[in-house]
Amino acid sequence: MISIAGRAIGPGHPPYVVAELSGNHNGSLERALAIVDAVADAGAHALKLQTYTPDTLTVDADGPAFRLGDAHSLWGGERLYDLYQRARTPWEWHEPLFARARERGLAAFSSPFDPTAVEFLEKLDVPAYKIASSELVDLPLIRLAAATGKPLIISTGMGTAGEIGAAVTAAREAGCTRLAVLACTASYPAAPAESNLRALPLLAALTGEVVGLSDHTPGIGVPLAAVALGACLIEKHVTLARADGGVDSAFSLEPAELAALVTESARAWEALGEPVLGPRPSEREGLRFRRSLYVVRDVRAGEEVGPGNVRSVRPAGGLPPDAAREVTGRRFVRDVPKGTPLTWDLI
Repeated sequence: MISIAGRAIGPGHPPYVVAELSGNHNGSLERALAIVDAVADAGAHALKLQTYTPDTLTVDADGPAFRLGDAHSLWGGERLYDLYQRARTPWEWHEPLFARARERGLAAFSSPFDPTAVEFLEKLDVPAYKIASSELVDLPLIRLAAATGKPLIISTGMGTAGEIGAAVTAAREAGCTRLAVLACTASYPAAPAESNLRALPLLAALTGEVVGLSDHTPGIGVPLAAVALGACLIEKHVTLARADGGVDSAFSLEPAELAALVTESARAWEALGEPVLGPRPSEREGLRFRRSLYVVRDVRAGEEVGPGNVRSVRPAGGLPPDAAREVTGRRFVRDVPKGTPLTWDLI
């Protein structure tokens, strides 16, 4: 188990839902603040930003290596520098966004993408750090974030078992004692068929840490399924309305969908229960209304038992329905009124 801002995260607790703002502010601080309010109204537990500039992620250069592939469904052919310029959250917005989040009862933290971002976020006293999937192999960055002593969340999109193991080891060796590892398919948007959620127990076994899901699929079906396989933390991108457009709008939840995710993920967690078979406490009343053999009309002593006077009906209390084969043809030993459960002493 780990905790962020006093809230426990682990198998014994409802899923922790993190709303990713990313570039869905569409260049407007007012819209970004409105998203914070919508996230709080939806009942999510945390707001997450991304802290970078185009120059801390790439260089202002052109050429195939610095462009998205033409076939990319959202950002085809776009220069990395231009995409990051469009999607970035200005650093001067972080403080008012974090303040609004805290006012609304949300934990607020970010994904740093280079050492200057960690230094900046430390000054804002963030309660945790998130390492993005593409930075899984940036072990110096992981060590730097881990050395702060804050809880660390690592996304593992694109990662091999070896890379994931190296990232977890780097975090631990740098002093991290509160770590969560997220399954992730780092495509935008991601196809549900590529989510491979059955790997979640494997990820938990490999790392020995709390596991969760950073999800870029449409809707909430995939994260709900992840809860059943052990996800304790769910991260989804959020926007006010997909119709407004924006860098990440195509794979982001609207506020009503986020609210449904919070509610239904908690229900999914509650439904897991224990690995036991048998009646539940709430079923005790129902047990009284199982079928059993009853006398269905008044009978006289000596009368033969048959389908005209004994049937399988509700409630329980009589012989089991399958006993009809053994009692048919026998005779009643005394008068029996209608509505009496059939028992061996009556025949």
